[in-house]
Amino acid sequence: MTVFDSMKLHKYRRIANRIEKLAPKYQAMSDEDLQAQTQYFRNEIQKGRSLTALMPEAFAAICEADFRVLGLRPYYEQILGGIVLHIGSIAEMKTGEGKTLTATMPMYLNGLTGPGNFLITANEYLARRDAEDIGRVYEWMGLTVASGVPEMGQENAESEKKRIYDSDIVYTTNSAIGFDYLLDNLAASREKQYLHQFGFALIDEIDAILLDMAATPLVISGSPRVKSDLFVTTDQFVKLLTKKVDYQLSDDMQNVWYTEEGLKHAEHYFGIDNVLSEEWHDLYRHLEIALKANFLYLKGRDYVVSDKEVVLLDRTNGRLMTGTKLQSGMHQGLEAKEGVNVSVETRAMASITYQNLFRMFHKLSGMSGTAKTDAAEFAETYNLDTFVIPTHKPTIRDDLKDQLFVSNEEKIEASVDVVKKAYEAGRPILIETGSITMSELYSRVLIREGIPHNLLNAGSAAKEARIVAEAGQKKVVTVATSMAGRGTDIKLGEGVEELGGLFILGTERMESARIDNQLRGRAGRQGSPGESIFYVSLEDDVVIRHAPKRIRLMWQQLRRSQRDGKRPLGNPLTQRSAKRIINSAQKSAENSKRSGRRNTLEYDEIMRIQRNMIYDTRNEIMDQTDLSELTQTTIRHAIDSFFIEHPKPTPGDLVDFIDNNVEQLSDLQLDASLPVRELKQQLFDKAWNDLLARQGEFEEHDQFLYFVKVAFIKAIDASWIEQVDNLQQLKTVTGERSSAGHEPLYEYQKEARQSFRIMRQNMWETVLRNLMLSKLYRQKDGTVKMNFP
Repeated sequence: MTVFDSMKLHKYRRIANRIEKLAPKYQAMSDEDLQAQTQYFRNEIQKGRSLTALMPEAFAAICEADFRVLGLRPYYEQILGGIVLHIGSIAEMKTGEGKTLTATMPMYLNGLTGPGNFLITANEYLARRDAEDIGRVYEWMGLTVASGVPEMGQENAESEKKRIYDSDIVYTTNSAIGFDYLLDNLAASREKQYLHQFGFALIDEIDAILLDMAATPLVISGSPRVKSDLFVTTDQFVKLLTKKVDYQLSDDMQNVWYTEEGLKHAEHYFGIDNVLSEEWHDLYRHLEIALKANFLYLKGRDYVVSDKEVVLLDRTNGRLMTGTKLQSGMHQGLEAKEGVNVSVETRAMASITYQNLFRMFHKLSGMSGTAKTDAAEFAETYNLDTFVIPTHKPTIRDDLKDQLFVSNEEKIEASVDVVKKAYEAGRPILIETGSITMSELYSRVLIREGIPHNLLNAGSAAKEARIVAEAGQKKVVTVATSMAGRGTDIKLGEGVEELGGLFILGTERMESARIDNQLRGRAGRQGSPGESIFYVSLEDDVVIRHAPKRIRLMWQQLRRSQRDGKRPLGNPLTQRSAKRIINSAQKSAENSKRSGRRNTLEYDEIMRIQRNMIYDTRNEIMDQTDLSELTQTTIRHAIDSFFIEHPKPTPGDLVDFIDNNVEQLSDLQLDASLPVRELKQQLFDKAWNDLLARQGEFEEHDQFLYFVKVAFIKAIDASWIEQVDNLQQLKTVTGERSSAGHEPLYEYQKEARQSFRIMRQNMWETVLRNLMLSKLYRQKDGTVKMNFP
């Protein structure tokens, strides 16, 4: 922590002391008087008093309300954490320090301002639970609260969405608010938009959402492409290939490519010449997808097959990413690989990353048990300071040194021996694995050893609450991916502390030290005893993907020594240099992830600028009461675009433009030899006069205004959907140009600007076509039905 941060924290301590001194005042109040404080605070805000000035009184009041409603009174460290959250920073609070209760203070204070305040979590169950449980405090104090997450298997109705987003405080998930934002900006009218304010967002487990999930965009898909059978045929071809002959896989297993021999094999298999030519571009795209699907994406680590569907996995926590699909045909490639029904490839209609979604909030803050590890990135990307809040009681957990083995087999056998001893002693044990496949492997080994256990991974997520609730009891063994109860505490059963507390066993290091620390934090909560250890090997994923090549040679030498009998099996490596391997590989993985997030942000900045322009234009049109000036400008733009494409139009060009955009089978005769200026004016006069004449088809001016608005909105949406899909494709195309010596980001920026210019031209023409060629049908009730071309 810097000197400046220490000074800030010292200032926040003084405020916390002041809040504690105010406690007796609110403890002496009756329920009615305490509840009346909400209206008093709101009156003070109306008079111009700032939230920060109100903070000591409001925090003291809600602390007392917490006690009266929940039976829990926030202690000093929680008050300190609440202050850090209110001022718009990150509070690192260790597992078990009561982050849920801490959040009540800043959420109440900011909720006094009305709608636009959100507590965001990645876990739907926690969002619903806390809205119901903690929400009782806010409601008791006179604020409105809602859950933005529907019950499992249900969807929020439009009327329900209005109630949710009109509430003072909303508990929701990052994906729910993200999709609702995108859907709002596809709405045809203001009445269909519900998410109006981005005031204050408090993100629980902020590192998981803003770092681990940062590179995964939220995408609303629709407008299906023509279904292709190339996914299946190219998958069948790829399954016949030979490694190092037909394709090469990089040492880190993150890139794969065809060799010259592989391309020749493809040409022979499909009976074509020059598979890299423009003629066979679509086939080659499918060949690339099939190659990546088969050799870069692993079942049980990146996805699972559930109910004959491919469902993606969050590699950070092992949770199912239901409803999320890979773009650009990659998901269909996985479906073909697994032999399930290949879904229709859809086009991206709207997209946003969590990085840009949460940077839209007026004030952003967050909580995590491990945020300090990435404090520099939080400051650089989100302008968020990170403060470590002291634990209420000293941490006495014993974090043992890693045990490093040559092979996975040795590691598993050695770790299971440790589990057996802890189990026989009666200690609860949490075994964490890096994938579903590894969790199921450990489960089978424990069954072989006769050790009863619970298995928690994406396949058993519905039982998560029950499994986590049991994980701290005597003789309970839990095997889990890193989803293991994040956001909930593992409470120790009776007599467990005397046995040494919860025993944590990590079976491999993850790609971030922060995630490893989250696992350690499962034990030793609130001053309780606990123990953690990692059993790792040179065959672990993080080593294979991120350690230097010399480590591969070292592994080969050690394996040779074991086969020759020079080195006994089962002995851990003791050399200091060997133990540094894991740390350096993990550091390399962290740097790679950080670079990837920065790259994602740079790419998404282009889309952010374009998206904001489109969404702002949509909203301005929906708010207008007179669109005549904009309509005239748009008609002129559409005509100008035609003459840019046809600087010397032929009579046929002019007839086609009029027939396709202004009036079919028109009697308008234009002399192509006239100066362009005169031709433009005649086209404009024709379009504008015909549009004015169309007003007569409407009984009310408001009906005509609504017709014009819809004509604009439909054109904007159709053009933007095309552009979003283009940008998704451009990322892939320009990324492949790096191998040809080009700078991918520069290429993407250049192509994206050009694509946006073309999109605007198409949009102007589509508006003109919607206005002039739509079919209008008057209904008996006086309304007008509109069919757009």
